[in-house]
Amino acid sequence: MADSEQPALPFDPKQMRRLKLRRGIYLLPSLFTVANLMCGYYAVMAALAGGANEYDRAAKAIGYAILFDSLDGRVARMTGTNTEFGKQFDSLADVVSFGIAPAVLALAWGVKGLADPGFVSVQQISQLGWMCCLVFMICCAWRLARFNVQGMAPGGLAHFVGMPTPAAAGVVAGVIHAFKQPLHDWRWAVAWLLLAAGLGALMTSTVRYYSFKDIAWTRRYPSLGIVLIALIVAGIYLYSEIALFLIATGYAAAGVLIHLVRWLRPRAAQPVA
Repeated sequence: MADSEQPALPFDPKQMRRLKLRRGIYLLPSLFTVANLMCGYYAVMAALAGGANEYDRAAKAIGYAILFDSLDGRVARMTGTNTEFGKQFDSLADVVSFGIAPAVLALAWGVKGLADPGFVSVQQISQLGWMCCLVFMICCAWRLARFNVQGMAPGGLAHFVGMPTPAAAGVVAGVIHAFKQPLHDWRWAVAWLLLAAGLGALMTSTVRYYSFKDIAWTRRYPSLGIVLIALIVAGIYLYSEIALFLIATGYAAAGVLIHLVRWLRPRAAQPVA
């Protein structure tokens, strides 16, 4: 024989199907990330269009982006398809959906409907809004970069260091979805813009927020837990304005309150000289 030839391997249809499924699984988390990115882009376009209905649609789009963002990571972990590319792609999508989109929406909702109060111009309030929302966007990118380098809080998956970017965007979306009509009073507008800057500060802070990642969804739990989840879902479906507003603002406030309690407890335990 001139050349030694290796015998041809038998064709295995099942193996080929498994290989195709494996390639498809890697695409699945990325599809959720693309959906997240599309929601962020739509939110920006709706915010620029203006109007109470458009602002509400933008807020809902950010809410859907939060849902897709939670699904892409969970699906990747469940299927064992975590990749460095997927991690970076997810972060870039989050900058759009949870940084640029809520910043543009917060500025448009808080400033476009203002009437000139006389002693201060709408242009001056717009400049304040531009700076506050820029702070929000920069802090979002900062928070995502820090998370990519440092990861979760020391000690496991139970806590984030700093407010998660979807939660900060959720506060903006939750407030706008609850009240819908853009602001007309300059005092509320200033408070709103300062809130946006404050959310940015929370994202870059060391305040710990519960991540819910340590919950084992495959474990058995009391039936009361299922009833509670069903009530929450039903409340969101029937009374989305109130329910989402309370969930978003409650989560934001809980982290700050727990941080204050941890900070005050050692001081209270110190003996008075």
